[in-house]
Amino acid sequence: MTSPRMAPAAPVRPARPLLLLTGLVMALISLGSLSGRADDTTTTDDRHAEYYYPTPESSEIYNARVQTLPESDRSRRIGFVTALTKQLLEQRYDPGYAVFAKGDNAEKLIIVALQDGRFNTIYRSRALLANLTAIARLTPFFQQYTLADLSTFLDLMKLLGFEQVTISDGAQFAHQIEIR
Repeated sequence: MTSPRMAPAAPVRPARPLLLLTGLVMALISLGSLSGRADDTTTTDDRHAEYYYPTPESSEIYNARVQTLPESDRSRRIGFVTALTKQLLEQRYDPGYAVFAKGDNAEKLIIVALQDGRFNTIYRSRALLANLTAIARLTPFFQQYTLADLSTFLDLMKLLGFEQVTISDGAQFAHQIEIR
């Protein structure tokens, strides 16, 4: 008597972050390693602190290697965040964070962890930016408008006209980056 064989489990599709970011950048066409200084000062007039994230413990200034594209406006920034959110939610896994734009001109990008233990140190926050940089460097949009091997995700944010990026664990930690 032979025992029934179980069919092999279907392989889990790996996340496709490159496809995700490439799609976002392509949508933008049709419609940054960190440099600077880190310190314990924060923006004094931050109406989003204590609502979307705790008051930032640390901040820094990033001097972008690119200029904002003339056609980058509030609508483009909101379109970018909307497309990114849509694609994150369509993945087979929970990304574990939310991304949104705030400010009168949607000039502030906010990334907040939705699970405990994520982005609760400056090092984890920078690791997220490093991953986003690696993905961005492979997109045609990024290669067209930057020096892809030198530019970062923060440079992409500058191209789109974002002036500030805040990363938070959604509980006790927040780090804020001013993009110049």
